[in-house]
Amino acid sequence: MLLFVGLGNPGPKYAGNRHNIGFMAVDEIARRHRAAPWRSKFQAQASEATIGGERVVLLKPQTYMNESGRSVAEAARFYKIAIGDIVVFHDELDLAPGKLRVKTGGGNAGHNGLRSITALVGNDYRRVRLGIGHPGHKDAVHAFVLNDFARSEHEWVSQLCDAVADAAPQLASGEDASFANKVHLACQTSA
Repeated sequence: MLLFVGLGNPGPKYAGNRHNIGFMAVDEIARRHRAAPWRSKFQAQASEATIGGERVVLLKPQTYMNESGRSVAEAARFYKIAIGDIVVFHDELDLAPGKLRVKTGGGNAGHNGLRSITALVGNDYRRVRLGIGHPGHKDAVHAFVLNDFARSEHEWVSQLCDAVADAAPQLASGEDASFANKVHLACQTSA
């Protein structure tokens, strides 16, 4: 069993924020793979789906970004999911908009959601870094991530989330490089 976690902040006020691209990606995975209806569980919205032959728990913590680890730790304990079977989808300032990287472990690069998860479950979970670009100066980061995507960005955001959902079976099978390549090719050909 795997745990796919989308990071974001709860509520309609934050729904279109750059910081919520993790929620957006997991929502599209749930839709595409006919996941069960979302339920309130583990201080999160939780669902389940079979993806690439694997049972996957989908999780959108409702604790706000800074406390995401509480929800992730609770779900992982309940299902006895190993740290290597946790996949976290999150916004990444240091990647160009629409780009994606997958890695296991590493630093948190100032991302409070990752910091919270690392503090409560350890560091060796898989991360799907969804590029949102950088505002250019570190003082502008907070406002940038908590602002909605511009209308002109909606196309690439949709393309990226669609590609992530299409390639999710490779991710569920542990084929991280194949997953990343498939997403890259899909975003390249539709650009």
